[in-house]
Amino acid sequence: MEIRRNPTRAVRIGRVTIGAGERVAVQSMTATHTQDVEATVAQVEALHQAGADVVRIAVDSQKDAEALAQIRARTEANLSVDLQENYRLAEFVAPHVDKVRYNPGHLYHHERQKPWQDKVRFLVDVAAQHDCAIRVGVNCGSVDPAVAEKFGSEDSISPMLASAFEHCALLDSLGFTRYCVSLKDSDPKKVIEVNRRFADERPDVPLHLGVTEAGMPPDGVIKSRIAFEQLLSRGIGDTLRVSLTVPNSRKPEEIEVGRQILADIALGRVRSVVDYGLSTLNIISCPSCSRVENEAFVELAAQVKEMTRYAADHAITIAVMGCRVNGPGETDDADLGLWCGPNHVNLKRGGEPLGAFPYDEILPKLKYELDSLIARRTTAVAQ
Repeated sequence: MEIRRNPTRAVRIGRVTIGAGERVAVQSMTATHTQDVEATVAQVEALHQAGADVVRIAVDSQKDAEALAQIRARTEANLSVDLQENYRLAEFVAPHVDKVRYNPGHLYHHERQKPWQDKVRFLVDVAAQHDCAIRVGVNCGSVDPAVAEKFGSEDSISPMLASAFEHCALLDSLGFTRYCVSLKDSDPKKVIEVNRRFADERPDVPLHLGVTEAGMPPDGVIKSRIAFEQLLSRGIGDTLRVSLTVPNSRKPEEIEVGRQILADIALGRVRSVVDYGLSTLNIISCPSCSRVENEAFVELAAQVKEMTRYAADHAITIAVMGCRVNGPGETDDADLGLWCGPNHVNLKRGGEPLGAFPYDEILPKLKYELDSLIARRTTAVAQ
């Protein structure tokens, strides 16, 4: 099936180019601790051998940056670095990667009094000096607070768009056009809407597609497929990642699934978008990545899915997040949320924290809150 692609500009990432009609690139992200060089190299190579066009690695400290230099020396994969909350680490990692990804919502964590524009100028200077592309990664759960406060709490899409547009405008004004944008949410319907609206306004900017915290297979595959089918079939999207909650040994599945979805779309084997999760239980969980501080998170996600089967017919969203970076914000919109630390799991009801509990005590706590929620809703309907 011939799909007319949006006329996006070409952006080179190492030896691969996205945009300008090039084939849609498929990416993934390591889930190992970056300072564990042996494990990280092994996972980069596994993803590379599976066909990953770009492999992303998270860097959150100077020691992570030092490990990245060793990793770079041992792989030919195109590497992207995921800057966490310290934008200044860019100068230490840029020499070793092909793309730098930053989140506008995380720029305020360091040097809070410095304007974000100055921080982006720093990132542009570093990227240009070291032949790096840039990704502006906007996430629903970590939008720049100064932007979010301009919109109502019920509108999660407009703040994402406003943030993306202002960063694109600044990059353009600096003469740096070697960038792409991602706008991610855990709800495929919102991913479709926000990316369509962005593409209508900026059809020249390559888009990285993804459903963040898509969850475990098969649910995570279905959510990603729904969003990708509806966007790519409209010519929107130049690179993608399928984010799945799987053990480290299965991370290459993200590449395999991404390639299969692309092949199906090319052959016209697409499905209609449904009201996914609107009348049934919806469990979202983030992909296992190097930000996860306790690998028990992956097992916990599976346990939550199994334990909650009895509530399958209730329109309730449960979020299981693996880290402190995105977890607190990205559980706010769920009816019940878990975000995992090294030794405890934080339980939330909507945006309300309910406490932190050991991993072996969290399931009964979650079940109590789930049962209470079902009872309240059942009573409300009966009245």
